[in-house]
Amino acid sequence: MANQSAVSEFLLIGFPGLQQSFHIPVSIAMFLVYSVSLVANSLVLILIILKRTLHHPMYIIIGNLAFSDALFDTMTLPKIIAKYWFDAGSISYYGCVFQLFCVHYLGTIDSFIIMLMAIDRYLAVCHPLRYHSIISNKLVVILCYLLWIVAIFIVCPVAITTAQLPYCGPNAIRNCFCSNVSLTPLACANNLFAVQLGYIIAMVVLLLPLAIIILSYILIIRAVHLLASEENWQKTFYTCTTHLFVIALFYIPRVFVYTSAQLRLILNPDINVLLLCLYTFIPHAANPIIYCLRTQEIKDILRRMFHITFRIKIQQKSPGLQ
Repeated sequence: MANQSAVSEFLLIGFPGLQQSFHIPVSIAMFLVYSVSLVANSLVLILIILKRTLHHPMYIIIGNLAFSDALFDTMTLPKIIAKYWFDAGSISYYGCVFQLFCVHYLGTIDSFIIMLMAIDRYLAVCHPLRYHSIISNKLVVILCYLLWIVAIFIVCPVAITTAQLPYCGPNAIRNCFCSNVSLTPLACANNLFAVQLGYIIAMVVLLLPLAIIILSYILIIRAVHLLASEENWQKTFYTCTTHLFVIALFYIPRVFVYTSAQLRLILNPDINVLLLCLYTFIPHAANPIIYCLRTQEIKDILRRMFHITFRIKIQQKSPGLQ
């Protein structure tokens, strides 16, 4: 190792087996997903900040999720898109470590926020009379702040342990961004502790919130089934099923990828990256639509904004009309 130079930069490969002719279509798809995610999450944030009628617990939680998702995509997607468009796939060692920290940090935040959202929904549906005495805007803001802070202490050991490994050989990362799973195999020393630490923390961050989320939705579906009419029951079941589909897309592939890496199962590299893109970027684009933009309250606000904008444009074109 004394004769080997330390790695100063890494190369993001994206899909290792992707042919040159598919680089542009794949990168355009990534750009479209990024655009949808950025626009939808930004719209949700702006509406929640500006509209006082949305200043209540559920939307505060959704606002935190939207901010985390938009930040995650901005930290990762432009770099891999630039790799396919301009062949600019190199990232410095410290830039890769910083991206690794942000990826795991924001992923942890997402997991905690989705759990908090499920708890809020459970209290609102199953304990409506006590809801406002249990949940308040101030409490939710404090909880969200705590989750953002706690996530730092959870992720720091993973980032520090991975960064302390020596990298002196291959520097090609078979992934769209730097992460513990993709970076530790490149170390030229024993990486067992870093791999196991990353796996244990990932399972705690994923499985504990997932168990609480599943329990919350079971109780919600049970309560609605017992109390609601057939029409309301079907509507609620459809809404819960949609939510659970997005939640499953977030959690299940993550658990599979981490577990397969821990068990050293050999997966097709392209399938591995495809799974990563599916469980990472698709939920980020779908979350604001599923959780927020489909609600009647948001639809009414957007409808009023559209009517006001349309009326102003008509008046500007025809100033004589009142």
